[in-house]
Amino acid sequence: MIEAAGRPRRSPIEKSKKEQSHIGADDPRVARAIFTLRETAAYLDVPKSTVQWWARPPEAKQALITCFPSQGRQATVPFIGFAEAFVLSSFRRAGVPLQRIRPAVEVLAKEIGVEHALASKRLYTDGAEVLFDYANKSGEREVMDLTVVRTQQRQFSGVVRDYLKRIHYGGDGWADSVQLPTYANAEVIVDPRVAFGLPLLVYGGARVEDLVDRFQAGDSVSEIAVDFSVPPDQVEDVIRVATRAAA
Repeated sequence: MIEAAGRPRRSPIEKSKKEQSHIGADDPRVARAIFTLRETAAYLDVPKSTVQWWARPPEAKQALITCFPSQGRQATVPFIGFAEAFVLSSFRRAGVPLQRIRPAVEVLAKEIGVEHALASKRLYTDGAEVLFDYANKSGEREVMDLTVVRTQQRQFSGVVRDYLKRIHYGGDGWADSVQLPTYANAEVIVDPRVAFGLPLLVYGGARVEDLVDRFQAGDSVSEIAVDFSVPPDQVEDVIRVATRAAA
């Protein structure tokens, strides 16, 4: 365990008077489901079983992502839940084992002190320091490796930092759009205020599912590119990701 000599003892992070602790229940980011668990897994390129564990953990444990009760094949994951899963997927890609993620997230939620902490901007600003302190006390090396020191401040490292930069936060401090990392050429975002939260291309504004439907119907990449005013390489990128997700 790394010694923390000379470091001040941390207390739960203080909130300014302007900051909110809760997001409204009628906010479309939490009130409307937009994805199934399978779709969430596909867009984040993680196993469905992992997303299932985050959303519906065994032994009646607290879910790590916001998710509505299962209703057949209907969508159950609202945007906030998707944003939470997005952050968890970055922890996973950074090498934190599944069984180590839960205690780390519980500490984050407690210390940051706001609802949906993983989808909060305060994770971006304060989360690295919280996780370092937790890892230092518990000896969780994989969790400690999520952070580095830059300009004399504890910050998220590598993959996690890159993922968090893809989140845009609203004025209330919670995520309001996410740029998906699974595309090499196309810039694809999920924004609950646009297209009912379905993924769409920034260039041209076409919905991903519309491009994929046209391709599956037999249209060529060039035809789709012309009709939707999207560069061919971005159309190919969208189709590549969709094909991989369906495999």
